[in-house]
Amino acid sequence: MSPPHSFLPRGRRVLGVLAYPALLTATLLVASATLVLDWNPEWVSPLFLAGTVLYLSVLERLIPHRRDWHPDRAEWRWYGVYFALTMAGSVLAQFLVTTAVGKVSPDDPALPLGAEIPAALLSGSLAGYLVHRLGHTNPVLWRLHGVHHVPRKVNVANNGVNHVLDITLAQGVVQLTLALAGFSQKSVLATGFFVTMQGYFVHANVDVRIGRLNHLFASPEQHRLHHSTDLSEAGHYGSDLSCWDHLFGSFTWRPGREPAAVGLSDPSSFPGTGEILASLLRPWRRAKRAGDGIA
Repeated sequence: MSPPHSFLPRGRRVLGVLAYPALLTATLLVASATLVLDWNPEWVSPLFLAGTVLYLSVLERLIPHRRDWHPDRAEWRWYGVYFALTMAGSVLAQFLVTTAVGKVSPDDPALPLGAEIPAALLSGSLAGYLVHRLGHTNPVLWRLHGVHHVPRKVNVANNGVNHVLDITLAQGVVQLTLALAGFSQKSVLATGFFVTMQGYFVHANVDVRIGRLNHLFASPEQHRLHHSTDLSEAGHYGSDLSCWDHLFGSFTWRPGREPAAVGLSDPSSFPGTGEILASLLRPWRRAKRAGDGIA
């Protein structure tokens, strides 16, 4: 494990303090420019995703939380395949929502955009929290979501390790919630930048501490606990906001708290990350024992 935070060289300490505010600021600037300058989201969104991943990947090398959590060459290949599947799941979710409800976003929403964006963020965050928590407590859904918890590391690259149906379900529920609530496309787009950034940030293997902001935003400190093999501390189902974890009693973080190990409490219950086909087929295989598949 990397040396204690207080013993890091000054430059690394400063970088650890500024890294998240800089990422938040960049996200706000991109979202604002896209709305004000009417940039095409079809090219802004993938560029923003690429920039976020690149930024966090560089930070993982400069200020790693644990050096032994860097992906090796084989893991990079596996993660690349899973990333492609995750993108496919996202596209499928968008297609299903569009097909189911059509274009329901109003041209003239009831709220001004400045109020609509926070409302959309809270609504989408709540939907994401609930479906994520169900992914851990419902045996059927865990057989999908558990694929994400197989790696014994937490880093930017393995954020994309997911079962394609898990991503389709999770993102489909969030998008359907926002669509049926009647939020405008602009508010959903702006919210999407923040949610995308947060999803990769919380997985980053970086020695970044955000202090009291942990009670407002999700962070790597919290999400490492979420991946803990000790289920008593593995709460934190929100990957963007912390308010729902506070409200529903799943907030377990406190300063300095770190998981002893991450991954599955029963590693034999799922195929290894490199067994991609077996992982995709896992939901349809008979459980080995009663209770198998519950996190």
